[in-house]
Amino acid sequence: MRELTSGRVHLREWRDDDAPFVLDMCSRWEVQRWVGAAPRVLGGLGDARATIARWRGHDDGLRGVWSIRRRDDGAPLGTLLLIGILASGAELPLQPSGETEIGWYLHPDAWGHGYATEAARLVLDHGFAGGLDTIIAVTYPENVASQSVCTRLGMRHEGLTDRYYNMTCELFTATA
Repeated sequence: MRELTSGRVHLREWRDDDAPFVLDMCSRWEVQRWVGAAPRVLGGLGDARATIARWRGHDDGLRGVWSIRRRDDGAPLGTLLLIGILASGAELPLQPSGETEIGWYLHPDAWGHGYATEAARLVLDHGFAGGLDTIIAVTYPENVASQSVCTRLGMRHEGLTDRYYNMTCELFTATA
């Protein structure tokens, strides 16, 4: 996985010793309520380690799940993903749509500082430089904070869709 750096953030692979931070971040309902079709909080370090292992499984050289860290002191802030998005459908498990999704979630201590936008800009640029033509983001309709990040990134709001994850989402697109 390629490490990415900008003025204030550094993105790198998740490591096993990051499990306490992942547990702290992902055991909070205010974070997890916006993650996935069936949100849930993590219950212990074993869940955090399994989450890190799952995130590592998305690394294909271009796509992956990064740990967002402050550049100056390395403090963890959250996670940034660039992964294949799953299409809605009756067949379980859901199947890949062939499209690429960008997404993020941060620890509440990192909210409101522009870190998500800065990290997402790095990954959008990385994805386009790697040959992707279109990258999408989906949010819960009520997740105004993530929709604001999409807008700051210059992503185009496409409206509501039910094409992904068997749920109704707000869809945003960015093109190279």
